Amino acid sequence: MSSTADLTSADLNEIRQSALGAADPLGVAADLADAARAGRLADPQDAGLALTLAAEIAESRSKLDAALRYVDGALEAFGERDDSAAASARALRARVLYRTGRGDEASAEVEPLRPLLTRYTDAAAYVTAALVVGGRAVEAEKWLTEAVQEVLAERGATEPADADDAGVLFFLLQQRHRLRHALGRQHDTHDNLAERLETRLAGAGSAATTVDLVFLAGPEFDRLVKQTEAYGATWDDHRAGLERELVRLAGTGRADLVLFPGTADGFTGDPASAEDRAAYARKLSTGSARLPWPPERNGACWCGSGLKYKKCCLPRSRG
Repeated sequence: MSSTADLTSADLNEIRQSALGAADPLGVAADLADAARAGRLADPQDAGLALTLAAEIAESRSKLDAALRYVDGALEAFGERDDSAAASARALRARVLYRTGRGDEASAEVEPLRPLLTRYTDAAAYVTAALVVGGRAVEAEKWLTEAVQEVLAERGATEPADADDAGVLFFLLQQRHRLRHALGRQHDTHDNLAERLETRLAGAGSAATTVDLVFLAGPEFDRLVKQTEAYGATWDDHRAGLERELVRLAGTGRADLVLFPGTADGFTGDPASAEDRAAYARKLSTGSARLPWPPERNGACWCGSGLKYKKCCLPRSRG
């Protein structure tokens, strides 16, 4: 990252997508913080965003003191702003505090954000992640349930007709659905609605996250690519797409990310069909087979290539 050129909002978005694949992510975080503090941002209003990103990078490398320092700087930069970015930063601060064992402070930070779940989807993701990290997953489920019920009440309980109409409701339903699966809950009416919308929106080109996180090992990919290139034109494309999606999700505050290993024989239906791919992803997500992400930089890559992560898929997020 340049030490002299002003960083634009587009630059920050690009860094968010690629930072975890950088050779020195902590150096990237330090550069972002320096750019914010030295006024090297094209838009001074981006200072809070740059420092929040620096905090996320530091947290991902378990540098919690640095993460807290950066996120405190972000909140100072945001000042009195009451928007999604500021709310996300406050939730991120709570998450870092939970990880440092300062649970009371973390809870005091996250509790006021509860009403914002129905306003800002990004903030909702950060709030949920903070509660889960703090051992409050059951409360997170309750918060999401009440948020879903509030949005449904405002809609008159009508189901979205398309992707544009789905908005915050679909996001909240999916957040809740994933959390309930992790808690081992039985499906309820909201879970059923989440799956109906997922199938409907997948057919409209808005496949759910689980579709994007189906991983096919080399031989399995080679068998399915003969029928469709929906999972990538090549195995390298397939792995790069997964790595970029995981980095993107991590940047929204998602924790405990996993991939779902798939097989050609296990796929029933037409792999070229978005609806069938969504159904297959749902099936995989209910099973026990999953690959945690990210591995350690010097650990074995998640794709099974036998190479170290830093020499295999980690750099693919920059492609």
